[in-house]
Amino acid sequence: MSGDLIQRRGLMLVLSSPSGAGKTSISKKLLALEDNLTLSISATTRKRRPGEVDGSDYHFTDQTSFEIQINQGAFLEYAKVFDHYYGTPRAFVEDKLSNGQDVLFDIDWQGTQQLNELMPEDLVKVFILPPSVSELEKRLLNRAQDSADVVAGRMAKAADEMSHYPEYDYIIVNRDLEESVAAVQKILHSERLKRTRQIGLSDFVKQLRNSD
Repeated sequence: MSGDLIQRRGLMLVLSSPSGAGKTSISKKLLALEDNLTLSISATTRKRRPGEVDGSDYHFTDQTSFEIQINQGAFLEYAKVFDHYYGTPRAFVEDKLSNGQDVLFDIDWQGTQQLNELMPEDLVKVFILPPSVSELEKRLLNRAQDSADVVAGRMAKAADEMSHYPEYDYIIVNRDLEESVAAVQKILHSERLKRTRQIGLSDFVKQLRNSD
């Protein structure tokens, strides 16, 4: 008799936050630490930033192609953020989950709501908050990826984004990056042990009970 009878369905781990609060930095460190975790690479219509690689950071596409894929049902979720589309390819995620692999999502509250409507039992939702508004603005300015106008727009949107925190299972205030990564790891490890994710558990327990 062996616990090998028990397999696990993968889970979808969502990290959301206002822009600049640290979800992308946490995601990168988490992926380096967790072997059975893979990143869901979103498709987007926005332009590539310096250093970004197509197929690694995002699947970059044009608006017409994106809208065709919407009509084909190719996305688990999609949203228009700052005048650009972002979406999660369906086939990749469903394949990973069925093979017991966990998928990490770096998406906003709109995308999270859509995933929650489609696959709530597979979803683990974590919201990342900044320690303060001033720290959030500082992080956005230090990234030096966006113009002052874009930063101002992101700051204006942050209050609305943060108002959606009650829709999430877990909340982390990102005061220290390493501590935040460790907290997300604890969440992930606990969620992997949930009874409902363990396929074959019923048969395994029956064998335990019937063994001499």
